[in-house]
Amino acid sequence: MGQGLTENFWRKLHSLSGVIPVGVFLTFHLFLNYSATWGEASYNAASSFMMNLPFKIVLELFVIFIPLTFHAFYGVYLALKSKNNVNRYHFFRNWSFFFQRLTGFIAFFFVIWHVWETRVQVAFGSEAGFSMMHDIVSNPISLILYLIGIVSAVYHFTNGLWTFLITWGITVSPQSQKTFQYISIGAFILLSFIGIRAIFAFV
Repeated sequence: MGQGLTENFWRKLHSLSGVIPVGVFLTFHLFLNYSATWGEASYNAASSFMMNLPFKIVLELFVIFIPLTFHAFYGVYLALKSKNNVNRYHFFRNWSFFFQRLTGFIAFFFVIWHVWETRVQVAFGSEAGFSMMHDIVSNPISLILYLIGIVSAVYHFTNGLWTFLITWGITVSPQSQKTFQYISIGAFILLSFIGIRAIFAFV
């Protein structure tokens, strides 16, 4: 396999992992957190269900952590070698490309912090649930960082979904790409609303 084919394979795998399973998990996680808007008991019930899934460690490892780690670190590699040209060409897609890289870096650090504040603390003996998230986002600085992190992660996913469809040859024509561009913007607005609404439910 030549160098070009090898790089194309890894880029396609990176694109795929950003949608399946990472993007699917992000969407599911946002909707799970949205249960907090229905009250503390509702969120705790949903959280308890997730914490007691059979084969939870295997699922976390192979469905979340391994794909997420690959997508994150290979994404950093791609971002560092890419060249942004927004200062020269002020087209919409060029700015989208710039923000895709920017939000990728923000999401990278946000996920590490979020996992430390939640999953790692649970492993150390803290109790997962509504009160844990309330304690985190009751700090105004943490709340602001969560809002930035959530919106960044959602943008990175929804805009990445647009590029995924092109990379995998699903949206080939300019019209189909333009149509899905509007769909991705709508998905960004919807998922951002769900994520922001969920976080404020913990405050």
